[in-house]
Amino acid sequence: MSKNRIVASAHLVSEQAAELSEYEYGLMVGWNAFQRWITRCMAAAGYGDLSSLDIMVLHSANHRDRVKRLADICFTLNVEDTHTVNYALKKLLKADLVVAEKRGKEVFYQTSEAGREACRKYREVREACLVDAFQALGGVNPDDIHDTARTLRALSGLYDQAARSATSL
Repeated sequence: MSKNRIVASAHLVSEQAAELSEYEYGLMVGWNAFQRWITRCMAAAGYGDLSSLDIMVLHSANHRDRVKRLADICFTLNVEDTHTVNYALKKLLKADLVVAEKRGKEVFYQTSEAGREACRKYREVREACLVDAFQALGGVNPDDIHDTARTLRALSGLYDQAARSATSL
């Protein structure tokens, strides 16, 4: 029995792995919704001039209240183009949301008090708008969300490996 698949590019659907096309469409739609969400959430928190990458870098710099190098942030976010993260860090430095400390040849970043406050305000908006709406769904099993997150991480590794293979063609 043939399934009706919801895909963005029917010409890419493979009979061997049609579900990848469904996943890719879900990823595209989800990624764009997530970017829209985080920028609007941060705007509601009072910081409307930050891009989605700026916001992810800010949260990464704030994570576990530890200093991080540019390479650490890029690795955590799985961003290959370090110059884009470096630009985000410069923007966050200029906005006084992060501070930098040079140790030898390395530069370490962490959130400033203003950056930690921005993250606190973001969390408040997230709790009010996203977490409350998620809780209202009621029928979503937390284990299903956990499994989905694990699958996303696993598939990201598959796509990274495929990207490495594509560069050798």
